[in-house]
Amino acid sequence: MTAAEDIVGTARSLFGRGLTHGRTGNISVRTADGILVTPTGSSLGTVQAADLSLVDERGAHLSGPTPSKEAFLHAAVLRARPSAQAVVHTHSSYSAAISCLRGLDPDNVLPPLTAYYAMRVGRLPLLPYHAPGDASLESLAEATAATRHAMLLSNHGPVVAGADLTAAVDALEELEETAKLFLLLRGLPTAPLTEEQAAALA
Repeated sequence: MTAAEDIVGTARSLFGRGLTHGRTGNISVRTADGILVTPTGSSLGTVQAADLSLVDERGAHLSGPTPSKEAFLHAAVLRARPSAQAVVHTHSSYSAAISCLRGLDPDNVLPPLTAYYAMRVGRLPLLPYHAPGDASLESLAEATAATRHAMLLSNHGPVVAGADLTAAVDALEELEETAKLFLLLRGLPTAPLTEEQAAALA
């Protein structure tokens, strides 16, 4: 399967399962020629391989249609994480809802409610609000990605990198499900994993 086919298949899956909606969300994969990324204004439910854009490691447009206005964010995360080959950003409902709450710990938004969250996500930093496409987020995202493969953008949604697209989506899904659990359990006494238990799984 080519990188373009992988992106299109993943886009359809995310859209079909309601993990993104409308014309929100974007996906990128590192290739030998640059970073292949979904284009601006596209729906992950209908994007085609021919629609994909190619940008360089700084997010500059190389070829294809105009890239997502958040291509710089994908490039920043991939620069910070040489072992990562893919980045997924969605506006998933539960994660986006968490990103709108007051009183969150910006260094670690969600507790490790499950073992799989501890394994696939770990600590989740919350980045302050920036308008979509605001390039002033670039340096902060790059610095954050140097130590964390997942982050949550305030009033926006999650950004997750992975060794490949499957790994990035697995982590994103675990983040979304844990956000759902967090909201379902809010106000109830909970027993998340201890720091020691979470560290043993990280």
